[in-house]
Amino acid sequence: MATTTETSETYEQFIEHVRQLHYVSDAGSVLQWDQQVMMPEGGTPARAKQSSALSTLHHDLLTDDQLGEWLDELEAADLDAEEAAVVREVRRDHERAVRVSSDLVERISEASSNALPVWEEAKAEDDFEMYADTLEEMVQLRREYAAAIDPDRDPYEVLFEEYEPYLGIDTAEDVLTTLRDELVPLIDDIADSDVTLADPFSGTYDDDTQHALVEDALATLGYDWDHGRLDTAPHPFSTGTQFDARVTTRFKPDDPMDAVGSTIHEFGHATYTLGLPREQYGTPLGDNRDLSVHESQSRFWENHVGRSRPFWDHFAETANDHLGIDASPREFYEAANTVHPDNLIRVEADELTYHMHIVLRFEIERDLIRGDLAVEDVPQVWNEKMEEYLGVRPETDAEGCLQDIHWTNGAIGYFPTYTLGSVLAAQLDHHLRADVGDVDTLVRDGDFDDIHDWLTENVHRHGARYETDDLVREATGESVSADHFLAYADEKYRDLYDC
Repeated sequence: MATTTETSETYEQFIEHVRQLHYVSDAGSVLQWDQQVMMPEGGTPARAKQSSALSTLHHDLLTDDQLGEWLDELEAADLDAEEAAVVREVRRDHERAVRVSSDLVERISEASSNALPVWEEAKAEDDFEMYADTLEEMVQLRREYAAAIDPDRDPYEVLFEEYEPYLGIDTAEDVLTTLRDELVPLIDDIADSDVTLADPFSGTYDDDTQHALVEDALATLGYDWDHGRLDTAPHPFSTGTQFDARVTTRFKPDDPMDAVGSTIHEFGHATYTLGLPREQYGTPLGDNRDLSVHESQSRFWENHVGRSRPFWDHFAETANDHLGIDASPREFYEAANTVHPDNLIRVEADELTYHMHIVLRFEIERDLIRGDLAVEDVPQVWNEKMEEYLGVRPETDAEGCLQDIHWTNGAIGYFPTYTLGSVLAAQLDHHLRADVGDVDTLVRDGDFDDIHDWLTENVHRHGARYETDDLVREATGESVSADHFLAYADEKYRDLYDC
């Protein structure tokens, strides 16, 4: 048994190695941000080499034999709770990385690069057959990847754990199945309703006008401009560290609410990142708790704040000033919450029907990986599920199974975290209101400090110390559950649509 001094020395060497891992990863994220936001088009060849070099360095650091030896020694030592959590998180990443050969990593990377132009052409030509062989290759490679990590387990479960390592596929399936069963009748009732919600917008709104609008939205919510910035990107995202968390948005000329929603969503991601403990930067204790929790923070701010009536009671005057209209808070509120069951495109879906898009993709990718669905049958199954869940059938593959890039990138197992995050957001909102009191009045007054403080205290400051369900229990006293989301959605939308 190692002495306390020996353990301390080992841990210091180990944690310095872990910090280097994080620094390399974060440097790669800055390069990715730059490529999507600032880099000139001609910079791609050099950027690809730079990113590849950092990825290789990160993989080498993560699979280093010395790291494995330190992990073995520390797991047998008497560590405190925080040290043990760091070892747990690094052990998980190390073990998954060493089980996958460099050859397989390279083949997946090459296949994904080659798949992108094939997918783009197939989508443009509305021809799934052009893409079918490419998708088949990616499915086979992801099966091989899952088998390398653990050949004795469900391959889809292994892939899901890339994005949500601790909740378990059973929890994800239970939540998604429950939402499918409970939301479809509500969506049907809304579709049958005679109520038409307000649309106070007409004409178009230029980028400068919308940029000023969302900049004011960020300032209203309490974005820390000393540690962040706002830019535009084709697909909005947030990235960074607790010292530098940046957001991007996009502008549609005829729909300023899209920019408001996207910006507030990314603000939620950024405020989580900025709330992580600075003194733990470079370790799992200063890192986020994976995608379900990250998504819960963006969905909380986007839906439970940004789509709420109290927010528009506060922000309507500012929005009117920027847009040159005279809409009431109620009209903004209705515009932010209009349900479009006939919408075919996931990224344009409303808060309610969005989850049917996720359920559909989850069921298809799960069955593909498990071998229960043939690639050639994807378009037909996709269209049938769209008709079953939302009452609308795509007329083209471009509007159907070719619309997303995730499978082309090999990101199979990612989709469930979107809905898990929304479910968790409603659960956090419920307990926040129980602890803080009259949250609606705070939002109506533009006073968000108590909300930030509660989320930081109960979620952000813990980093990745706790596994996902343990973190949820720390924050709410209960395990992850869809109950709060279903109650919230039912009350809100039946009131809006009088159904």
